[in-house]
Amino acid sequence: MNGIDAVVFDLGNVLIAVDEPRAAERMAARTGKTRQQIEEYIRGTPHGHELAMGKLSTKQFFHTVARDLGFDGAYDEFALIWSEVFTPIEPMIALAESLETRLPRLLLSNTNAIHMDYIFQHYTFLDDFDAHVLSHEVGLLKPDAAIYRYTLEKYGLAAERTVFLDDLATNVEGARRVGMQAIHFQNPDQARAELTKLGVSPI
Repeated sequence: MNGIDAVVFDLGNVLIAVDEPRAAERMAARTGKTRQQIEEYIRGTPHGHELAMGKLSTKQFFHTVARDLGFDGAYDEFALIWSEVFTPIEPMIALAESLETRLPRLLLSNTNAIHMDYIFQHYTFLDDFDAHVLSHEVGLLKPDAAIYRYTLEKYGLAAERTVFLDDLATNVEGARRVGMQAIHFQNPDQARAELTKLGVSPI
């Protein structure tokens, strides 16, 4: 038996690529603002963070942002503009699927309900994961130690026997600080090689 009992995957830019400028460009075209104005608004207001923490509902976020940006469409159009930014990273999805009968697979993501409604509809491979730990549902964000501890404790995992993959170095360091094995994701070949070094093989 290898030394790993479970694999925890980040979502954005690990399993599914995220093109955030695309949303800003589409919202800019829809409101008459520039992409830079849209991006500055998102960075300069707390609304995205509050949505990701579950402090704002999807409709509260919509009404606030639509008012501020001068968007006059319905919620469904707004949600699509923010959500049609994803592309599957097929080799990573195949890697995750190859582990299905061998190890528990968990999802740990800083995300929001608007994106996840879209993602669960379009990326059904996530239905087969053993657990989803989503920031807006638990009220915690990576790299806060509390979200890693929550994941470990809720699912009965030993930190040193759990490996976590994330594309952001700060999130990887957060996992390591609570004792988890962690891989700073660069590309599918590198992820596969690192997992193999940890004994998660053959994959």
